[in-house]
Amino acid sequence: MNGKLRVAGIGLALAVMAGLVLLIVRSSLDPARIRPLPLIIGAWLAFLVAAWLLRKVPRRTAVVLILLGGIGLQAVAVSVPRAFSNDLYRYMWDGRVQAAGIDPYQYVPTATQLTGLRNDFLFYPKAQYCVPPSYVSSHPAAELTSGCTRINRPTVPTIYPPVAEAYFLAVYYLHPADDSSMPIQAAAAAVAVLVTVLLLVGLGRLRRDVRMAALWSWCPTVILEAGNSAHVDVVAVAITARTTRRTVAGGILLGLAIATKLTPVLTVPALLRRRWVTVAVSAAGAFVAVYLPHVFLVGPKVIGFLPGYLQQENYTSGTRYGIIGLFVTGPLASAVAVLVLTAVALAVLQFSDPDRPWTGALYMTAAALAVTTPHYQWYSLLLVMLVALDGRPEWLAFAAGGYYSAFPTLGARYHVPGQLHDAVAYGVPLLVVGAGWLIRHELARRTPAVAAPAAAEPAAPEPVPSEPVLSEPAPAEPVPLVTGAAAPEPAGREVPV
Repeated sequence: MNGKLRVAGIGLALAVMAGLVLLIVRSSLDPARIRPLPLIIGAWLAFLVAAWLLRKVPRRTAVVLILLGGIGLQAVAVSVPRAFSNDLYRYMWDGRVQAAGIDPYQYVPTATQLTGLRNDFLFYPKAQYCVPPSYVSSHPAAELTSGCTRINRPTVPTIYPPVAEAYFLAVYYLHPADDSSMPIQAAAAAVAVLVTVLLLVGLGRLRRDVRMAALWSWCPTVILEAGNSAHVDVVAVAITARTTRRTVAGGILLGLAIATKLTPVLTVPALLRRRWVTVAVSAAGAFVAVYLPHVFLVGPKVIGFLPGYLQQENYTSGTRYGIIGLFVTGPLASAVAVLVLTAVALAVLQFSDPDRPWTGALYMTAAALAVTTPHYQWYSLLLVMLVALDGRPEWLAFAAGGYYSAFPTLGARYHVPGQLHDAVAYGVPLLVVGAGWLIRHELARRTPAVAAPAAAEPAAPEPVPSEPVLSEPAPAEPVPLVTGAAAPEPAGREVPV
């Protein structure tokens, strides 16, 4: 297939994906009333076709396609209100509360002290979540005012860490919308595009294949969970993508990423392979520094809804683990989960390549998804970014599996027993990754045998820097999470995807 046909095929695949995304987020355009999961499967297939065709596209053309395709898909996702998650309404509310000079951890959304901040967009009589007068009268100590709102869990405090709260406030100041969620959606979409740029620049300076950035830019998880659902996880991913290693600046960025969403803590074992004291101390210092102002103002309230979330999701009772739950439940299941994650963390800390920290971070993140089997597909955004750095797309099966966990029904005739939904959603990706490993191992085993008859003068080894550089070649500049060097891919050369 020549280059023009490949580019045309990529354009067609992305156009199909855009159409499917539009049907997913705006069901009123779907006359057949197709359930979300088949449409999401179609979007994933179109994405994989586009990524496959990109392998032989020249480098410069590929960069343009990656950027324009990602921007176009995000624009489609932003063009309509959120389809699934309603977390963005809490983001909008927290920004509004902070703009009024009130600490976001101080009061719950339906607190009497905040009634003056209510508006007709977030609070109206037919909204989804209502606090009836009977509930208010039965909880006098909570100081609540009855009403209905778009904000989920309106009687509990926010769960989001301080850097996320600062982001909500910044978006509110940029566009204090009272009647639309588009500003927060557009901000998340812009951050997703920024991550694409960081990947393109970082991979290029590392002399790695920049085409791998498409695995992030075009991924359905990124399109749906950033541009449409506006999840703050994408901000944590952006900070993690810029994280440096073995420097004070790197540790600070790591601490800020964790103080945006807790998921980047999964990268810690891989990032502590060298100069762990420097990274650990600076990360802990940044984390504590952003929490201290809130601690001084509200004390222990700064913990927010995190303990309640773990209880509500049945992690504390030990009945939430989809795969482990096939064998044990209750407190023993929680103990097994802790043991498995601890073992993986120690293995990453001990054996992962310190010059390829994204690989160890990918193993740790995938293990956490397989153990905890969350119903929230946006938890895999960090994994998608790590896959783009690592270059093995089979690991994206965990991101795809998250959608089956969230929307397990294909139709009335096709369904899996409810107790197996999570086991299937995250067990199949384990099989996919295992199959990918076997295929790569077999190909690697056969390669020397094929190349043996050809004799060639050995090339002089390239010097390896003692301090791997990620983002900037100069030691004074921050070094991104992606480090190490690889031979440049000539234009038009096939890259396995």
